[in-house]
Amino acid sequence: MLIGQFCETYPPTVDGVGRVMYSYCKHLKTQGHRALYVAPDNRKFAPPEDCETLLYGGVSVPGEAYRAGFPRLSKRYRRQVRGLRFDVLHAHSPFFAAREARRLAKRDGAPLVATFHSKYYDDFLKATHSRLIAKAVVAYIVRFYHSCDEVWAVNRQTGDVLKSYGYRGDIQVMPNGTDPFLLTHEQRRDALRRYPVPDGIPVLIFAGQQNLKKNPDSVLKACAILKKRGMEFYLIMVGSGPDENKLHDLARKLGIGQNVLFTGFLSERPALMALYERADLLVFPSLYDNAPMVVREAAAMGTPSLLIEGSCAAEGITHGENGYLCQNSPGAIASAVAKALTTADAVGQGAKRTIPVPWNEIILAVEARYNTLIQAKQKGTTHET
Repeated sequence: MLIGQFCETYPPTVDGVGRVMYSYCKHLKTQGHRALYVAPDNRKFAPPEDCETLLYGGVSVPGEAYRAGFPRLSKRYRRQVRGLRFDVLHAHSPFFAAREARRLAKRDGAPLVATFHSKYYDDFLKATHSRLIAKAVVAYIVRFYHSCDEVWAVNRQTGDVLKSYGYRGDIQVMPNGTDPFLLTHEQRRDALRRYPVPDGIPVLIFAGQQNLKKNPDSVLKACAILKKRGMEFYLIMVGSGPDENKLHDLARKLGIGQNVLFTGFLSERPALMALYERADLLVFPSLYDNAPMVVREAAAMGTPSLLIEGSCAAEGITHGENGYLCQNSPGAIASAVAKALTTADAVGQGAKRTIPVPWNEIILAVEARYNTLIQAKQKGTTHET
C-alpha cells in the first residue's frame, strides 16, 4: 500500500501527535508498505533518515508546536504528489493538512481515515479568549470528521470528547503503541552525565510541552509544598514550550529552583528514556492530554505515573496497581507523591506489565483496518458525505 500520513507538526519529535505519526510511518514500512510523512516543512531540522517525508512550505504558529502550511501553494510538493496514487489517506489533525488528505482521497478514490488526538476547543479558547470563536472552530473541525470514511480515537474518553463537540458518527478506538527500549550502559552514563541527578533522594519527572495547558505549574507548586513539609526530592522538567520562562520564574519564586532541573527539548530518545528510568515517579497532572505517550514511555522503563482522577490521560490506570490517581490541586498532588513513593517500585513493575503495547502489534490492527476500508471503498460501501 501507498499510505499518506498527514499532520501539522514537523519534525516528528516535536509533539505527541507528530511522534505517533512518525511511528505509524516507520512501522508500516517494516510491514512492506510505503508510508509518507506529509507535513509543513521546517528547514531548521533535517528529515528523519528512517521515515520518508513529503513536505511543503510552512510557518510556525506562535505559542504552539504546530506549523501552518498550504500544500497547494508549494510547487515542489505539487510536482511530487502529482505522480503518486494513494491507497489510504490518514489525517492526524483536522486543519490544512487534513484538507489536502481529503482532496487526495477524492482524487484517488481512496478511503480517508482521521484520528482525533487533541482537545481543540481548549486550544482555541486559550488562543482567542473567545468561546464564540472556539465553538466556531470546533464546528468546522466536526464537519471535517463527518466527511471521513472512518474516525479513530486513541482511547474511549478521547472519543467522548469528539462526541461532546457534536460528532455523530461511529468512532474506532485505535490506541498508541510504545516500543520496548533497552538502554546500553554507555547511553545511561552519557545521559546522566549531561543531566546529573543527585543520589539518595526521590526523583520526580514531568515530560511534555512547557505549556500551562498541561498543568506543569501544579507540579512545581506541589513540590514547594513537599519542601515545606521537609521532604527531600529532585524534579526533572523535560521539554520546551511557550511558558518555559514562566515556569523557570515560578520555580525560583517558590524557593525550589535548586531542586529542579529544566532540560529543555530532548531530541535524543536514549537520554529521555534514561531519565524516565532514573526517576521514581512521573508526575503528569494534565487535563488537556488524551492518551499521553509519556505515560507509556515511562511505564516501559518501569516508572509509574501520577495522573488526575477522571482525566482522559488516566484511562487504563488502576490506582495502586499500575499507576496513581489524585485530585487536581497542588496539595492533593503533593500528598499523592509522598504516598506513591512508598510503593513506586512495585507499581512501576505493574505499569511495565500492563501499559505499553509494542507498535508492531498496533500496526497489525491498523493495517487490517486499512485493508477493510480499501475493500469497502472499492465496493462503494464506505461512509460518504
